[in-house]
Amino acid sequence: MQQVRAKKSLGQHFLIDLDVAQRIASTIDDYKGVPALEVGPGMGVLTQFLLQNGHDLKVVELDSESVDYLKANFATLDGRIIEKDFLKLDLREACGDGEMVVIGNYPYNISSQILFHVLDYKDQVTCCSGMFQREVAQRIAAGPGSKTYGIVSVLLQAWYDIEYLFTVDENVFDPPPKVKSGVIKLVRNKVTDLGCDERLFKSVVKTSFGQRRKTLRNSLRGMIPPEAMPNLDAQYGELFKRRPEQLSVAEFIELTNIIKNLQQK
Repeated sequence: MQQVRAKKSLGQHFLIDLDVAQRIASTIDDYKGVPALEVGPGMGVLTQFLLQNGHDLKVVELDSESVDYLKANFATLDGRIIEKDFLKLDLREACGDGEMVVIGNYPYNISSQILFHVLDYKDQVTCCSGMFQREVAQRIAAGPGSKTYGIVSVLLQAWYDIEYLFTVDENVFDPPPKVKSGVIKLVRNKVTDLGCDERLFKSVVKTSFGQRRKTLRNSLRGMIPPEAMPNLDAQYGELFKRRPEQLSVAEFIELTNIIKNLQQK
């Protein structure tokens, strides 16, 4: 059967280096026996190693041409190919109510959206690994103080321990992208409750980084009652004089609780 034609609209860059594919597949070898879902398998270069490694695998693929290719070349995937948009997929419906692992060479144009969709199922997705545009991968794994530390860093690190594993060059893809790639691994931490209002936490993080050059006192002004503004420094020291990239996840949780208390007074 003919090779699948890469479609720019779907952000497709097919990995052709088998050694790299094998390294990515091995990132979830600690989770054999846990249902695994591969996002965007394309022509199955990663799929073949996931199957060889004995994973209980399903794949989700939006491109009908890729689906036809997989059906013709991977008989063991019979009944395990989900022809849908991952961003619209109910992961419980796809893999059941128990633990699951998500892996893929993710389309770069929707990679952050993919991770936020995974986050919606954080109580099920025990591990998520795979390849992203390098700058995105670095941002996800970045810690406080880094210029790349931002919204996605904080919201994901609240629930996952994240490790940047290795960098991948452009020439291992067809067609080659114009950027390097990075492979990361997210492992669910033991947090079951952030200890704050989760909706407000997201809002505080997004608002803070929305004006990341400003101090928190200024960027969060719209969330703080006007009467509380004059006493912020006296009550909370240097906290509101800092910028968002200086705060850890724990400090963002503390900040959320402070704002919640101020709003309730």
